[in-house]
Amino acid sequence: MQKDVAVVIGVGGMGLAIARRIANGRRVVLADFNLATLEAAAAQLTGEGHDVVTRRVDVSDRASVAELADAAAAAGRVTHVAHTAGLSPMQAPTQAILSVDLLGVAHVLDEFPRVIAPGGAGVVISSMSAYFAAPTLPAELGAALATTPTDELLALSFLAGLPNPGAAYSVAKRANQLRVAAASVAWGEHGARINSISPGVISTPMGQEELAGDSGEQMRGMVAASAAKRLGTPDDIAAAAAFLLDPQVASFISGIDLLVDGGTVAGVNARGLLG
Repeated sequence: MQKDVAVVIGVGGMGLAIARRIANGRRVVLADFNLATLEAAAAQLTGEGHDVVTRRVDVSDRASVAELADAAAAAGRVTHVAHTAGLSPMQAPTQAILSVDLLGVAHVLDEFPRVIAPGGAGVVISSMSAYFAAPTLPAELGAALATTPTDELLALSFLAGLPNPGAAYSVAKRANQLRVAAASVAWGEHGARINSISPGVISTPMGQEELAGDSGEQMRGMVAASAAKRLGTPDDIAAAAAFLLDPQVASFISGIDLLVDGGTVAGVNARGLLG
């Protein structure tokens, strides 16, 4: 009998927490671009008794993602896919963010339906920043982000006019939500589901780097305006991912975005903090 396989792409703070949450009884295929991060995550999970396989992947390269999908299928029955890989505005310039956060997600959405098992599911990590970008994004641009063929995605002319990495990040994350919704049709044809999760300010190394940067004061003000009034944890996101990936409790949920932000977006909107 084939073993069920859970694939986690991007195994930093949130990815590692998700992997740990869904690993029991499954073979876990961990994938990351950074070999040191990949090896450290694998060592932790292997030391805890989990069955771990590792693959280096460059999500901006379709062939690399296709090879990962093939390797996952060779490892067993692919039932869970969690895509967390991404770059923040503090980490990379605009073009790199678009290549990883936008194009990389599109590649995963394209390549994994052919290997996902019937009854399987995927989740993509977006961001609450997508909710702030959505009202300013014209409908025709949203439609283009949702449906443009992946190989043509980075050639969309309005992407060249994005003023800074922060804008690129927000647009990419909104595109993740839109493309997940569109991709749910293709995933459904394979008997599988796909959803996205939009975290708020999460206490990961990436989140702490953002808090220490130029936007840190604004981010702390947003957290203070939220219902939870605290930073999120990787375990908060792992719990949401486990819910959406569970065929017993979420079998009727596909093509949606789950905002997991402690009420930050609601608080900011209610108080008019972003004008």
